[in-house]
Amino acid sequence: MNLRAPKRVFIKTYGCQMNVYDSERMGDVLAPEGFEAVDEAGKADLVILNTCHIREKAAEKVYSELGRLRILKQERAANGHDMLIAVAGCVAQAEGEEIVNRAPVVDVVVGPQTYHRLPELISRRTGTGASIVETEFPTEDKFSRFVETKPIARSVTAFVTVQEGCDKFCAFCVVPYTRGAEYSRSAAAVTAEAERLADGGVREITLLGQNVNAYHGDGPDGESWSLGRLLTQLSKIEGIERIRYTTSHPRDMDEELIEVHGSNPKVMPYLHLPIQAGSDRVLKAMNRRHSVMDYVRLIDRIRSVRPDIALSGDFIVGFPGETDEDFEETMALVRRVGYAQAYSFKYSPRPGTPAAQSAEQVAEETKSERLERLQTLLRKQQLAFNQSCVGRALEVLLEKPGRHAGQLVGRSPYLQAVHVDAGGAQIGQIVRVHVEEAGVNSLTGQLDVSARQQG
Repeated sequence: MNLRAPKRVFIKTYGCQMNVYDSERMGDVLAPEGFEAVDEAGKADLVILNTCHIREKAAEKVYSELGRLRILKQERAANGHDMLIAVAGCVAQAEGEEIVNRAPVVDVVVGPQTYHRLPELISRRTGTGASIVETEFPTEDKFSRFVETKPIARSVTAFVTVQEGCDKFCAFCVVPYTRGAEYSRSAAAVTAEAERLADGGVREITLLGQNVNAYHGDGPDGESWSLGRLLTQLSKIEGIERIRYTTSHPRDMDEELIEVHGSNPKVMPYLHLPIQAGSDRVLKAMNRRHSVMDYVRLIDRIRSVRPDIALSGDFIVGFPGETDEDFEETMALVRRVGYAQAYSFKYSPRPGTPAAQSAEQVAEETKSERLERLQTLLRKQQLAFNQSCVGRALEVLLEKPGRHAGQLVGRSPYLQAVHVDAGGAQIGQIVRVHVEEAGVNSLTGQLDVSARQQG
């Protein structure tokens, strides 16, 4: 394949926001090599599956997709068109050579720390005809490459990865094995990327990390910077009006970061802070290394500096050994905290993790019943939070057209989707919206033209 000739790439993204960011960066490193993005695999000369290993049966879903792509690749070959297939991301890291053994149709396997080398890997595959597997951990090389490649501003909002990997080794989690040890980008590199995005019209950035509040990047002053200090620095960038970050661990929520929520108006009043379970016994089995009371005290402290903060969390039900009493303690915690939004899942074993080896697996029927009860409570809380916004005027960053003509959709400071009648020219503006209706998943309101912030 001649990389300099016009080529088309289709990237299918699975899983988390960091994978979305990684997929965008893959597009960025491929663009100078002549690749243009298309929206269908059938139109592409290169198909990349950017995979996630968090959800149940993640690898099997990838192999199923590869089966469909094998047929598509054969059809294109019959019509005289080449197609290369690459598997990237966490399944690639976990499975490695097994992917090309099970699915010889795959040309390149690349882990989440080496996708910056995609042009080189594709060239090697084309030159040798042999499948390429690259799953090393050269983290510094990946991020230094981004200095050379200007990120493309695809929206008025953007993700920026600032931290990768995790040293916590929760008993259910594959991240330490697929993403490696904790690594933080330098404050200068993060700031430079955010400045380039702002120059491209981005108004809101979300800082990403598997354990983002463990950020400890090198600062330009020679000191190690915390996430709180980084947020303060980024808030000085002209054009960046809103900053968010995810995902955090309770053990790394330090006082400096908490204070930033109370003092910096550009840091949005929304915090995703997973606890996973409301039982100390289960938390210990999960190796979370904090108690329920630690979490509750932390929430109280955060609310003391930012009373209106919207809280989000993650919950796993049916963790090995979880009893009815343990689950009721989780329900009690949810009632105690009150979440504006939350994600909840049934526990499913991840190969290679300690919990997968437990002999105390909970019955599937029990997990399903508990999940239904928990999700009913969480939906009730989310609706109540949204309804509390009715009658209020919220600042909304308008992001894109809505489903109906003359409608735009944006996000409130609390990350709620907000539908409002407005013209397309207002995309990218922060406007005041009077909220009139609330559902579980979104708000609807009317634009207050006099209060619009021109952007």
